[in-house]
Amino acid sequence: MTERRGNGGQGRRYGGGGGGRGGAGRRPEPEPIRGVRDEARLSEELLRMQGASYGRYKSLKGDWDFGDFTLTVQRVQADPFAPPSRIRVLRPDAGIPASAHADPVRRRATADYLGRRARRLLRGSLLKIDTGGQEVIARSSCQITEGGALDLRIGVDLPGHGRRIDGRTAERELCRTLPALVDDLDWDEIDHAEAEAFADTVVDAVALRAGLADRGLVAFVADGAILPRRSGVSDEPMAGEGVVPFDAPESLRVSVDLPHAGTVTGMGVPEGITLIVGGGFHGKSTLLHALERGVHDHVPGDGRELVVTREDAVKIRAEEGRRVERVDVSPFVRNLPTGADTRDFRTENASGSTSQAANICEAVEAGARTLLVDEDSTATNLMIRDERMQALVHGDREPLVPFVDLVRPCTASTGSPPSWSWAAAATTSTSPTR
Repeated sequence: MTERRGNGGQGRRYGGGGGGRGGAGRRPEPEPIRGVRDEARLSEELLRMQGASYGRYKSLKGDWDFGDFTLTVQRVQADPFAPPSRIRVLRPDAGIPASAHADPVRRRATADYLGRRARRLLRGSLLKIDTGGQEVIARSSCQITEGGALDLRIGVDLPGHGRRIDGRTAERELCRTLPALVDDLDWDEIDHAEAEAFADTVVDAVALRAGLADRGLVAFVADGAILPRRSGVSDEPMAGEGVVPFDAPESLRVSVDLPHAGTVTGMGVPEGITLIVGGGFHGKSTLLHALERGVHDHVPGDGRELVVTREDAVKIRAEEGRRVERVDVSPFVRNLPTGADTRDFRTENASGSTSQAANICEAVEAGARTLLVDEDSTATNLMIRDERMQALVHGDREPLVPFVDLVRPCTASTGSPPSWSWAAAATTSTSPTR
């Protein structure tokens, strides 16, 4: 573990006693504390603030030298009930080897691993770090620089009794809990094999996603993947005897070679038009949701580590009531009774069909080449017009052009056609077909 260099080599100093009730009449924006700003001074100042007006916390803004890291108080909350204060911890040397941060993918994965470790270590503390959900993405809460420095952005609920400072608790959190966290994130203190396996999982997912286009695929779902989630409000994997691992149909089974996982088999979703069909409770939306989230890498143990989708995939749905501003929806909407120009369409309260049409057009304009559409969350009147509706309402009087009438001409009209995946509970077949 790296030796801490603060306090003149004397080790960490902790203040004692309760301190005075100073600063009771200070204004909410006091001058920053001047002079020596190190760990010992911060401890003394916090203890001295015990019982002072809450606004005096603002004098802590700026940098504090803890020896092997710098604490920066960036924003101080106005009162104990306001959103948390924000602090930054920059440690130039956390012992992270070049192999864990030289490559951008491994650097992102290692930072995510350390951020999640920090979240576990801070459980029960007033210090909080945001590490998101099951996805491994670049976050400002925990970053590793190209040179190997560790950069943390942490929220802290600065404690108070009413509108008076609880200096003792603040001193404990900032001068004891925080340095202990930094020590525990030292590379010598973590499980190296676990950290490397975490990064290997992300590297495999990135390599798999990068190779989809060359294989003529838009997505891949590995055999054995766990797609169901614990609940509608949890993105963690479902567990228990009733969970069924994914098993690819033979007609779509492919094998891929990955840098660390080796040869992996699974379902390759081909370019073009793919329908996912089946009866109720057969997992159509569950599969489509996994494909939707496959644009991101996932943590080990999520069940979707090797469920990947091209980065240009977009989920399309109806959003009744959304605002639409100057979108050309004329491919799907024409001859509105109001006379509105659908080539330059705007509305403050879109219907289900016009909102979905706008979503499709906006996605394509933004560069999406893969559209994922779940029948359960679409506007039926935009998706299809059956023979009876065509007989009841003549085409000249119907402003909507059905989605199914445009899909195949759209894919055939370009040299590199977009691919569409549509989940439809239309038959009892459970095998995806092209």
